[in-house]
Amino acid sequence: MKKLLLTLLLAALPLTTLAQTFDHEHKAWAALLKKHVVLISGNKASQVRYAGLMQDRAALKSYLDTLARVSPADFKGWGKNQQLAFLINAYNANMAEKILLRYPNIKSVWDFGKLFGNPFKDDFIDLFGRKVTLDFIEHETIRAPGAYDDPRIHFAVNCASISCPMLREEPYVAEKIDAQLEEQTVRFLSDHSRNRVSADGKLEVSKIFDSSPWYGGDFRKGHKGYKTLEGFFAKYANLLSDNVELQKLVRDGKAEIRHLDYDWGLNDTASARGK
Repeated sequence: MKKLLLTLLLAALPLTTLAQTFDHEHKAWAALLKKHVVLISGNKASQVRYAGLMQDRAALKSYLDTLARVSPADFKGWGKNQQLAFLINAYNANMAEKILLRYPNIKSVWDFGKLFGNPFKDDFIDLFGRKVTLDFIEHETIRAPGAYDDPRIHFAVNCASISCPMLREEPYVAEKIDAQLEEQTVRFLSDHSRNRVSADGKLEVSKIFDSSPWYGGDFRKGHKGYKTLEGFFAKYANLLSDNVELQKLVRDGKAEIRHLDYDWGLNDTASARGK
């Protein structure tokens, strides 16, 4: 009987050790991001050295394997900030791996297909003991009502596209995730190629803020005091224009909102050559 109990305890040890020793600093992902993410436009955007990342693909796969070994029970035992950081990093790292499946013969994430082969609906990710999709991570988990309820995640998950909010040059970690999400928000709204007030007072913003199937509704749920999209923009009016009068127009909620075209071109450093 004692031998049986000892055997059972030893068998459970690896799972217990994983739960206790999972690297919530995501150091392996940090090393890859530091090496292969290039900040541009005054740190308001970024590009990825996919050619270099391809050379480090074994390291990327090793990191993804550590994510895949986390059980649902492990995940549920973590604090919310640890969970959210894990999910955002898992999304971004798996998106990078998805691009590498076709690199360098890929110009857009939609090269995989929209009806067949849709990269966001393809269950290619090993997570929580089963195959899941990018949409599962973002829409069914991160955006699940009552789970995290933070619209700023839309400035953190990266769809490998030029118009997408930048892939951050470091992983998200629990201890500073609120500050990281806020910085991502500031960076994105400060990039006047994506969000701006025109000379005639029109608020020209990313499609991210459009209505369904985009995410404008997420910014109307009362996060940090604002309950309307206009209220969200009012909070950050000083980022959207250098003109004081135009800033006031946004703060007063009087700027007509227009949505800019979305560039789905790959956010690759190679794509910028010759420009």
